[in-house]
Amino acid sequence: MKKIDVKKVYYLFWIFVFGSIFGWFFEGIYTYIRKGVIINHSAVAIGPFNMAYGLAACVLSASLVKYKDDSNFKLFFIGFIGGSILEYVMSIGMELVLGFTAWDYSAKPFNINGRVCLLYSLAWGLLAIFWIKVVYPHVIKFIDKLEYKIGKKIALCLAFFLIFDLIFTYSAVERAKANERGIPPQNTYEEILDKTFNKEYLKNMFNNNWGK
Repeated sequence: MKKIDVKKVYYLFWIFVFGSIFGWFFEGIYTYIRKGVIINHSAVAIGPFNMAYGLAACVLSASLVKYKDDSNFKLFFIGFIGGSILEYVMSIGMELVLGFTAWDYSAKPFNINGRVCLLYSLAWGLLAIFWIKVVYPHVIKFIDKLEYKIGKKIALCLAFFLIFDLIFTYSAVERAKANERGIPPQNTYEEILDKTFNKEYLKNMFNNNWGK
């Protein structure tokens, strides 16, 4: 059995974290410029973590790093294909777990089952160039400067927190769905969710694609 390269996992995890935060910030700015509204584009209830972008950052970094000095067209093509496949798979995964997806491109031209469309596939291509040429080198520089033992402890704490955050988000979504069906809270925990991480909060997170 091939031994797991712990250092590589360590780097990928930090790339995932930075990609998640970058995606949250990028989507927030894009939405505000385009629609004039503030939307929390996090994939989890607590913290600025758009995990779709985190996964994309890992995939793009792993697939593009050896081509980073090649032509922009090559980088664009890899990002276009890789980003589109990843977005399609993530849409299916989200629908299977939560019962809905945070995006629906059915109204956009050249879409595939509303999960991906030409416009955003082109955006993935451009984002791939920007990520590997501009953002990625700074992320790697930061990780290299971080003392490994300290970085590993922080990464471990972050990993446990994100797992908790995912479980918590799932429970908040399930409670919000029940609340929308008129089911009253059954305990103190559900009462707290109804006042804090409620359906209004979560609908803002998931672009109001609730139950579509």
